[in-house]
Amino acid sequence: MSTVLTCLLIGALLPILLSWVGAYFKFQKFGSIDNKNPRFQSAELEGAGARAVAAQQNAWEALAVFTAGVVAYGLQGTGSETASILAIVWIIARIVHGIVYIANLDALRTLAFIVGTGCSVALFFV
Repeated sequence: MSTVLTCLLIGALLPILLSWVGAYFKFQKFGSIDNKNPRFQSAELEGAGARAVAAQQNAWEALAVFTAGVVAYGLQGTGSETASILAIVWIIARIVHGIVYIANLDALRTLAFIVGTGCSVALFFV
């Protein structure tokens, strides 16, 4: 599997990992996880728990843009070390984004978002 596709797989798993973090906060606050109405329970979270849920939602949104970039890159039919670097930097930016989002470090979160989005868009032009 190519580096770019490996990064796509990792990126697809990041929102799931963040959902587990959100579940941890749900369990801490409510003592259980309401699997029948999880979105309602998520909406009741505050602080780091609410930010974990928001980070998960943002991870799904970022994945859509990255996936489009990977598809555009793949349709060009050329292998590129630059694309691999962009994909790796995207993964790093998205991991950092989730961590600093939950930690409430808004300036770093914005920087990680910009870097990740820039990598996604750059894949269209590699």
